[in-house]
Amino acid sequence: MNKPIKSYKAFDENMRCRGFQYEVGKEYDMNGDIECCKRGFHACESPMEVWDYYDMLTSRFAEVEQSGKIIAERRTTKICSSHIKIKAELKLADIINIGVEWLKDLTSPSKIKDDSTALNDDGFYKKQIGSSGNSAQIGSSGDSAQIGSSGNSAQIGSSGDYAQIGSSGNSAQIGSSGDYAKIGSSGDYAKIGSSGFSAKIGSSGDSAKIGSSGNSAQIGSSGDYAKIGSSGDYAKIGSSGFSAKIGSSGDSAKIGSSGNSAQIGSSGDYAQIGSSGNSAQIGSSGDSAQIGSSGDSAKIDSTGEDSVIMCAGEGSVAKAKIGSWITLAEWKHDDRKGRWVPVCVKTERVDGIKIKPDTWYKLQDGEFFEVTK
Repeated sequence: MNKPIKSYKAFDENMRCRGFQYEVGKEYDMNGDIECCKRGFHACESPMEVWDYYDMLTSRFAEVEQSGKIIAERRTTKICSSHIKIKAELKLADIINIGVEWLKDLTSPSKIKDDSTALNDDGFYKKQIGSSGNSAQIGSSGDSAQIGSSGNSAQIGSSGDYAQIGSSGNSAQIGSSGDYAKIGSSGDYAKIGSSGFSAKIGSSGDSAKIGSSGNSAQIGSSGDYAKIGSSGDYAKIGSSGFSAKIGSSGDSAKIGSSGNSAQIGSSGDYAQIGSSGNSAQIGSSGDSAQIGSSGDSAKIDSTGEDSVIMCAGEGSVAKAKIGSWITLAEWKHDDRKGRWVPVCVKTERVDGIKIKPDTWYKLQDGEFFEVTK
Protein backbone atom coordinates (compact mmCIF):
# COMPACT_ATOMS: atom_id res chain seq x y z
CA MET A 1 0.00 0.00 0.00
CA ASN A 2 1.24 3.51 -0.85
CA LYS A 3 2.31 5.87 1.91
CA PRO A 4 -0.51 8.30 2.82
CA ILE A 5 -0.22 11.74 1.20
CA LYS A 6 -1.29 15.00 2.84
CA SER A 7 -3.10 17.17 0.32
CA TYR A 8 -5.81 19.81 0.00
CA LYS A 9 -9.25 19.66 -1.55
CA ALA A 10 -11.88 22.20 -2.54
CA PHE A 11 -15.65 21.77 -2.58
CA ASP A 12 -18.71 23.79 -3.44
CA GLU A 13 -20.58 25.65 -0.69
CA ASN A 14 -22.39 22.44 0.31
CA MET A 15 -19.17 20.41 0.71
CA ARG A 16 -19.78 18.58 -2.56
CA CYS A 17 -17.32 17.82 -5.35
CA ARG A 18 -18.60 16.67 -8.74
CA GLY A 19 -21.91 15.69 -7.13
CA PHE A 20 -20.35 13.61 -4.33
CA GLN A 21 -21.20 14.65 -0.77
CA TYR A 22 -18.31 14.85 1.71
CA GLU A 23 -18.24 15.41 5.48
CA VAL A 24 -15.38 16.48 7.72
CA GLY A 25 -14.02 13.55 9.70
CA LYS A 26 -15.36 10.92 7.30
CA GLU A 27 -13.35 8.47 5.14
CA TYR A 28 -14.32 7.22 1.70
CA ASP A 29 -13.25 4.29 -0.48
CA MET A 30 -13.63 3.60 -4.18
CA ASN A 31 -13.31 0.08 -5.56
CA GLY A 32 -11.92 -0.74 -8.98
CA ASP A 33 -9.56 1.19 -11.19
CA ILE A 34 -8.90 4.90 -10.75
CA GLU A 35 -7.81 7.51 -13.30
CA CYS A 36 -6.95 11.19 -12.93
CA CYS A 37 -9.83 13.52 -13.82
CA LYS A 38 -12.13 10.56 -14.51
CA ARG A 39 -12.49 8.22 -11.54
CA GLY A 40 -11.22 8.45 -8.00
CA PHE A 41 -10.84 11.01 -5.22
CA HIS A 42 -8.89 14.09 -6.27
CA ALA A 43 -6.92 16.65 -4.27
CA CYS A 44 -3.77 18.77 -4.66
CA GLU A 45 -0.51 18.76 -2.73
CA SER A 46 -0.19 22.50 -3.45
CA PRO A 47 -2.86 24.32 -1.41
CA MET A 48 -3.28 27.21 -3.88
CA GLU A 49 -3.65 24.84 -6.82
CA VAL A 50 -7.17 24.00 -5.65
CA TRP A 51 -8.15 27.45 -6.94
CA ASP A 52 -7.75 26.05 -10.46
CA TYR A 53 -10.80 23.88 -9.91
CA TYR A 54 -13.02 25.79 -7.48
CA ASP A 55 -13.67 29.48 -6.92
CA MET A 56 -11.34 30.85 -4.26
CA LEU A 57 -13.99 33.14 -2.75
CA THR A 58 -17.13 30.99 -2.63
CA SER A 59 -15.77 27.46 -2.10
CA ARG A 60 -14.97 25.42 0.98
CA PHE A 61 -11.58 23.83 1.61
CA ALA A 62 -10.16 20.97 3.64
CA GLU A 63 -6.93 19.22 4.51
CA VAL A 64 -7.24 15.60 3.41
CA GLU A 65 -5.22 12.39 3.55
CA GLN A 66 -5.06 10.20 0.44
CA SER A 67 -4.04 6.55 0.41
CA GLY A 68 -4.74 3.21 -1.23
CA LYS A 69 -4.19 3.28 -4.96
CA ILE A 70 -2.52 6.57 -5.90
CA ILE A 71 -1.90 8.25 -9.27
CA ALA A 72 -0.06 11.58 -9.53
CA GLU A 73 -0.90 13.81 -12.49
CA ARG A 74 2.03 15.10 -14.51
CA ARG A 75 2.86 18.81 -14.55
CA THR A 76 0.58 19.52 -11.55
CA THR A 77 0.34 18.43 -7.92
CA LYS A 78 -3.07 16.80 -8.41
CA ILE A 79 -3.36 13.39 -6.77
CA CYS A 80 -5.98 10.75 -7.58
CA SER A 81 -6.57 8.07 -4.94
CA SER A 82 -8.92 5.23 -4.07
CA HIS A 83 -9.15 6.28 -0.41
CA ILE A 84 -9.54 9.72 1.12
CA LYS A 85 -10.02 11.08 4.63
CA ILE A 86 -11.43 14.58 5.15
CA LYS A 87 -9.32 15.64 8.13
CA ALA A 88 -10.19 19.29 8.81
CA GLU A 89 -12.02 22.15 7.13
CA LEU A 90 -9.88 25.19 6.31
CA LYS A 91 -10.72 28.84 5.80
CA LEU A 92 -9.43 30.86 2.86
CA ALA A 93 -6.86 32.45 5.17
CA ASP A 94 -5.65 28.96 6.11
CA ILE A 95 -5.21 28.01 2.44
CA ILE A 96 -3.24 31.23 1.86
CA ASN A 97 -1.00 30.70 4.89
CA ILE A 98 -0.41 27.01 4.22
CA GLY A 99 0.10 27.72 0.51
CA VAL A 100 2.81 30.26 1.28
CA GLU A 101 4.54 27.81 3.62
CA TRP A 102 4.27 25.04 0.99
CA LEU A 103 6.00 27.22 -1.61
CA LYS A 104 8.66 28.26 0.89
CA ASP A 105 9.34 24.63 1.75
CA LEU A 106 9.43 23.64 -1.92
CA THR A 107 11.98 26.35 -2.66
CA SER A 108 14.00 26.04 0.55
CA PRO A 109 17.82 25.98 0.22
CA SER A 110 17.97 22.35 1.36
CA LYS A 111 15.75 21.25 -1.52
CA ILE A 112 17.11 23.41 -4.34
CA LYS A 113 20.25 22.79 -6.32
CA ASP A 114 22.26 25.76 -7.53
CA ASP A 115 21.66 25.49 -11.28
CA SER A 116 20.00 27.53 -14.04
CA THR A 117 16.45 26.70 -13.01
CA ALA A 118 16.78 26.40 -9.24
CA LEU A 119 18.17 29.25 -7.15
CA ASN A 120 18.16 30.01 -3.47
CA ASP A 121 19.18 32.65 -1.01
CA ASP A 122 20.36 31.16 2.27
CA GLY A 123 19.86 34.41 4.10
CA PHE A 124 23.44 35.65 3.83
CA TYR A 125 24.80 35.85 0.32
CA LYS A 126 22.46 35.76 -2.67
CA LYS A 127 20.43 38.86 -1.99
CA GLN A 128 19.64 39.39 -5.69
CA ILE A 129 18.21 36.49 -7.66
CA GLY A 130 17.26 36.56 -11.33
CA SER A 131 15.87 33.83 -13.56
CA SER A 132 14.80 33.82 -17.22
CA GLY A 133 14.18 30.11 -17.68
CA ASN A 134 10.84 28.34 -17.51
CA SER A 135 9.75 26.30 -14.48
CA ALA A 136 12.24 28.07 -12.21
CA GLN A 137 12.18 27.34 -8.47
CA ILE A 138 13.42 30.28 -6.42
CA GLY A 139 13.65 30.42 -2.64
CA SER A 140 14.76 33.21 -0.34
CA SER A 141 14.93 33.35 3.46
CA GLY A 142 16.94 36.56 3.88
CA ASP A 143 15.54 40.03 4.44
CA SER A 144 15.41 42.64 1.67
CA ALA A 145 15.75 40.01 -1.06
CA GLN A 146 15.24 41.07 -4.69
CA ILE A 147 13.87 38.31 -6.89
CA GLY A 148 13.06 38.55 -10.57
CA SER A 149 11.73 35.89 -12.92
CA SER A 150 10.69 36.18 -16.59
CA GLY A 151 10.08 32.53 -17.40
CA ASN A 152 6.75 30.73 -17.35
CA SER A 153 5.57 28.46 -14.49
CA ALA A 154 8.00 29.90 -11.94
CA GLN A 155 7.66 28.90 -8.28
CA ILE A 156 8.93 31.56 -5.89
CA GLY A 157 9.00 31.41 -2.10
CA SER A 158 10.22 34.10 0.28
CA SER A 159 10.20 34.23 4.09
CA GLY A 160 12.27 37.36 4.71
CA ASP A 161 10.91 40.84 5.40
CA TYR A 162 11.01 43.64 2.81
CA ALA A 163 11.27 41.20 -0.11
CA GLN A 164 10.81 42.57 -3.64
CA ILE A 165 9.51 39.95 -6.05
CA GLY A 166 8.77 40.47 -9.73
CA SER A 167 7.49 37.93 -12.24
CA SER A 168 6.57 38.46 -15.92
CA GLY A 169 6.01 34.87 -16.97
CA ASN A 170 2.65 33.13 -17.16
CA SER A 171 1.36 30.70 -14.51
CA ALA A 172 3.72 31.91 -11.77
CA GLN A 173 3.20 30.76 -8.18
CA ILE A 174 4.48 33.25 -5.62
CA GLY A 175 4.38 32.89 -1.86
CA SER A 176 5.67 35.35 0.74
CA SER A 177 5.43 35.21 4.53
CA GLY A 178 7.62 38.17 5.39
CA ASP A 179 6.30 41.59 6.33
CA TYR A 180 6.38 44.59 3.96
CA ALA A 181 6.77 42.42 0.86
CA LYS A 182 6.36 44.01 -2.58
CA ILE A 183 5.14 41.55 -5.19
CA GLY A 184 4.48 42.32 -8.85
CA SER A 185 3.28 39.99 -11.57
CA SER A 186 2.49 40.78 -15.21
CA GLY A 187 1.91 37.27 -16.51
CA ASP A 188 -1.47 35.61 -16.92
CA TYR A 189 -2.81 32.95 -14.52
CA ALA A 190 -0.57 34.01 -11.63
CA LYS A 191 -1.22 32.62 -8.14
CA ILE A 192 0.03 34.93 -5.40
CA GLY A 193 -0.20 34.31 -1.68
CA SER A 194 1.01 36.58 1.10
CA SER A 195 0.73 36.03 4.84
CA GLY A 196 2.90 38.90 6.07
CA PHE A 197 1.76 42.31 7.23
CA SER A 198 1.71 45.40 5.00
CA ALA A 199 2.23 43.50 1.77
CA LYS A 200 1.93 45.38 -1.52
CA ILE A 201 0.78 43.16 -4.35
CA GLY A 202 0.22 44.20 -7.95
CA SER A 203 -0.91 42.08 -10.88
CA SER A 204 -1.57 43.14 -14.49
CA GLY A 205 -2.11 39.74 -16.06
CA ASP A 206 -5.49 38.18 -16.73
CA SER A 207 -7.04 35.49 -14.52
CA ALA A 208 -4.78 36.23 -11.54
CA LYS A 209 -5.61 34.66 -8.17
CA ILE A 210 -4.35 36.72 -5.24
CA GLY A 211 -4.72 35.88 -1.58
CA SER A 212 -3.56 37.84 1.45
CA SER A 213 -4.01 36.99 5.14
CA GLY A 214 -1.85 39.71 6.70
CA ASN A 215 -3.13 43.04 7.97
CA SER A 216 -2.76 46.30 6.05
CA ALA A 217 -2.28 44.62 2.68
CA GLN A 218 -2.46 46.73 -0.48
CA ILE A 219 -3.57 44.76 -3.52
CA GLY A 220 -4.02 46.06 -7.05
CA SER A 221 -5.09 44.18 -10.16
CA SER A 222 -5.62 45.50 -13.70
CA GLY A 223 -6.14 42.21 -15.51
CA ASP A 224 -9.52 40.75 -16.39
CA TYR A 225 -11.12 37.88 -14.43
CA ALA A 226 -9.01 38.48 -11.33
CA LYS A 227 -9.94 36.75 -8.08
CA ILE A 228 -8.75 38.54 -4.95
CA GLY A 229 -9.21 37.36 -1.38
CA SER A 230 -8.11 39.14 1.78
CA SER A 231 -8.67 38.12 5.40
CA GLY A 232 -6.53 40.72 7.14
CA ASP A 233 -7.75 43.99 8.62
CA TYR A 234 -7.23 47.39 6.96
CA ALA A 235 -6.81 45.89 3.49
CA LYS A 236 -6.83 48.19 0.46
CA ILE A 237 -7.92 46.43 -2.70
CA GLY A 238 -8.25 47.94 -6.17
CA SER A 239 -9.27 46.28 -9.42
CA SER A 240 -9.72 47.81 -12.89
CA GLY A 241 -10.21 44.66 -14.95
CA PHE A 242 -13.52 43.20 -16.08
CA SER A 243 -15.34 40.43 -14.19
CA ALA A 244 -13.22 40.74 -11.05
CA LYS A 245 -14.25 38.77 -7.95
CA ILE A 246 -13.14 40.35 -4.69
CA GLY A 247 -13.70 39.03 -1.19
CA SER A 248 -12.64 40.55 2.12
CA SER A 249 -13.31 39.30 5.66
CA GLY A 250 -11.15 41.73 7.61
CA ASP A 251 -12.38 44.90 9.29
CA SER A 252 -11.92 48.39 7.84
CA ALA A 253 -11.30 47.16 4.30
CA LYS A 254 -11.23 49.67 1.44
CA ILE A 255 -12.25 48.12 -1.87
CA GLY A 256 -12.47 49.84 -5.24
CA SER A 257 -13.40 48.41 -8.63
CA SER A 258 -13.72 50.19 -11.99
CA GLY A 259 -14.26 47.21 -14.29
CA ASN A 260 -17.64 45.97 -15.46
CA SER A 261 -19.38 42.92 -13.98
CA ALA A 262 -17.42 43.02 -10.72
CA GLN A 263 -18.52 40.82 -7.82
CA ILE A 264 -17.51 42.18 -4.41
CA GLY A 265 -18.17 40.67 -1.02
CA SER A 266 -17.16 41.97 2.40
CA SER A 267 -17.92 40.52 5.84
CA GLY A 268 -15.82 42.82 8.02
CA ASP A 269 -17.07 45.90 9.85
CA TYR A 270 -16.43 49.47 8.68
CA ALA A 271 -15.88 48.43 5.06
CA GLN A 272 -15.65 51.14 2.39
CA ILE A 273 -16.58 49.82 -1.04
CA GLY A 274 -16.70 51.76 -4.30
CA SER A 275 -17.51 50.56 -7.81
CA SER A 276 -17.70 52.54 -11.06
CA GLY A 277 -18.22 49.67 -13.51
CA ASN A 278 -21.56 48.55 -14.85
CA SER A 279 -23.46 45.49 -13.59
CA ALA A 280 -21.58 45.32 -10.29
CA GLN A 281 -22.81 42.96 -7.58
CA ILE A 282 -21.84 44.04 -4.08
CA GLY A 283 -22.61 42.28 -0.81
CA SER A 284 -21.65 43.40 2.68
CA SER A 285 -22.49 41.71 5.98
CA GLY A 286 -20.38 43.84 8.32
CA ASP A 287 -21.70 46.74 10.36
CA SER A 288 -21.18 50.42 9.50
CA ALA A 289 -20.33 49.72 5.86
CA GLN A 290 -20.11 52.55 3.32
CA ILE A 291 -20.95 51.36 -0.19
CA GLY A 292 -21.04 53.45 -3.35
CA SER A 293 -21.63 52.58 -6.99
CA SER A 294 -21.61 54.90 -10.00
CA GLY A 295 -22.07 52.25 -12.68
CA ASP A 296 -25.39 51.25 -14.19
CA SER A 297 -27.39 48.17 -13.15
CA ALA A 298 -25.62 47.78 -9.80
CA LYS A 299 -27.02 45.34 -7.25
CA ILE A 300 -26.06 46.08 -3.63
CA ASP A 301 -27.04 43.91 -0.67
CA SER A 302 -26.12 45.02 2.85
CA THR A 303 -26.94 42.75 5.79
CA GLY A 304 -24.91 44.61 8.40
CA GLU A 305 -26.35 47.28 10.68
CA ASP A 306 -26.03 51.07 10.34
CA SER A 307 -24.73 51.02 6.77
CA VAL A 308 -24.93 53.66 4.04
CA ILE A 309 -25.56 52.66 0.42
CA MET A 310 -25.35 55.06 -2.53
CA CYS A 311 -26.21 54.05 -6.12
CA ALA A 312 -25.65 56.77 -8.72
CA GLY A 313 -26.13 54.64 -11.82
CA GLU A 314 -29.28 53.91 -13.83
CA GLY A 315 -31.26 50.76 -13.09
CA SER A 316 -29.56 50.04 -9.77
CA VAL A 317 -31.23 48.24 -6.88
CA ALA A 318 -30.34 47.95 -3.20
CA LYS A 319 -31.52 46.51 0.08
CA ALA A 320 -30.38 46.94 3.69
CA LYS A 321 -31.16 46.38 7.37
CA ILE A 322 -33.20 48.63 9.65
CA GLY A 323 -31.25 51.75 10.60
CA SER A 324 -29.32 51.87 7.34
CA TRP A 325 -29.67 54.49 4.61
CA ILE A 326 -30.14 53.98 0.86
CA THR A 327 -29.61 56.57 -1.88
CA LEU A 328 -30.83 55.80 -5.41
CA ALA A 329 -30.76 57.72 -8.70
CA GLU A 330 -33.23 57.75 -11.58
CA TRP A 331 -32.12 58.52 -15.13
CA LYS A 332 -34.03 59.20 -18.35
CA HIS A 333 -32.91 59.76 -21.92
CA ASP A 334 -33.04 63.41 -23.03
CA ASP A 335 -33.72 63.41 -26.77
CA ARG A 336 -32.73 67.06 -27.11
CA LYS A 337 -29.36 66.50 -25.48
CA GLY A 338 -28.96 63.06 -27.00
CA ARG A 339 -27.90 61.41 -23.75
CA TRP A 340 -29.10 60.06 -20.42
CA VAL A 341 -29.57 62.63 -17.65
CA PRO A 342 -30.41 62.29 -13.93
CA VAL A 343 -34.00 63.30 -13.13
CA CYS A 344 -34.14 62.36 -9.45
CA VAL A 345 -31.84 61.39 -6.60
CA LYS A 346 -33.48 60.29 -3.37
CA THR A 347 -32.37 59.05 0.05
CA GLU A 348 -34.49 57.01 2.44
CA ARG A 349 -33.85 55.46 5.84
CA VAL A 350 -34.75 51.80 6.29
CA ASP A 351 -37.27 52.33 9.09
CA GLY A 352 -39.23 49.06 8.79
CA ILE A 353 -42.45 50.94 7.94
CA LYS A 354 -42.09 53.03 4.80
CA ILE A 355 -38.90 51.30 3.70
CA LYS A 356 -38.73 47.63 4.64
CA PRO A 357 -35.56 45.79 5.66
CA ASP A 358 -34.15 43.04 3.44
CA THR A 359 -36.26 44.25 0.51
CA TRP A 360 -34.96 45.26 -2.89
CA TYR A 361 -35.75 48.83 -4.00
CA LYS A 362 -35.24 50.87 -7.13
CA LEU A 363 -36.11 54.50 -7.82
CA GLN A 364 -39.08 54.86 -10.17
CA ASP A 365 -40.98 58.09 -10.89
CA GLY A 366 -39.21 59.70 -7.97
CA GLU A 367 -40.23 57.10 -5.40
CA PHE A 368 -38.71 53.99 -3.86
CA PHE A 369 -40.38 51.02 -5.55
CA GLU A 370 -40.19 47.41 -4.34
CA VAL A 371 -38.79 44.98 -6.87
CA THR A 372 -38.26 41.22 -6.95
CA LYS A 373 -34.68 40.15 -7.66
